[in-house]
Amino acid sequence: MFTPQGPTLRELAVQAFSSIEHGYDLLAPKFDHTPFRTPDHLLDAVVRTVRPLGPFATGLDICCGTGAGVGVLRRLCDERVTGVDFSAGMLAAAASAPASAPASASRSASAAGSAEFTSAAVDWVRADARALPFAPVFDLAVSFGAFGHFLPAERPVLFAQAHAVLRPGGLFVFPLPAPPRVGSPLYWALWGFDSAMRLRNLLWHPRFVMYYRTFRLPEVLDELARTGFATELLPLTDLGQRPDGSPRCALVVARRE
Repeated sequence: MFTPQGPTLRELAVQAFSSIEHGYDLLAPKFDHTPFRTPDHLLDAVVRTVRPLGPFATGLDICCGTGAGVGVLRRLCDERVTGVDFSAGMLAAAASAPASAPASASRSASAAGSAEFTSAAVDWVRADARALPFAPVFDLAVSFGAFGHFLPAERPVLFAQAHAVLRPGGLFVFPLPAPPRVGSPLYWALWGFDSAMRLRNLLWHPRFVMYYRTFRLPEVLDELARTGFATELLPLTDLGQRPDGSPRCALVVARRE
């Protein structure tokens, strides 16, 4: 699962017994060499699905990490994109990556796969996603792979913050894989990971919140609606279908009305 350039087992263990923020500060230099980074084929599928919903001038990547989602926004937004994260280490890694340099219309090879960037400027901001320091100036907000770091009780605040930074009509979008079949190897792997994480947080402080089975689609759609979003699901057809014909991954599109 890890490349030779990725973290060692000892480094992962130290991260796992740290706080979320400090753990990601430690992991940041090698994060892109782990399976935790959102894969390019998923990022590319999101770009192709979101592009017809535009145009977009400004974009925000919530919990941007090392900037893979910012690469998506730089393919969709024409003026300015911003990555926000509370880990200084992840932001430093994002800002130092070649893809974070000022874009030009002819530049290719982005963090989200081989594609042209727009000429949008890029900003990196350190902040907590539950208290975003922005006015409603964004046309598009995205987030990739971060929701497991928030307990279910925190989601209303998180969604309210996403709503507050969007202009009227702005979109908050994120991919959501279909749940694994009950009893499948992936089902038991995720169940085991969440159980181990809960035990770790009972016995060790500071907590490291990361759960895979707490972000359930019906609950998420209800919470988005209560926040003031109108939601729809778009299949990410590039990622294929399950045996029953349903998509392996869908894109949640939440519009600020």
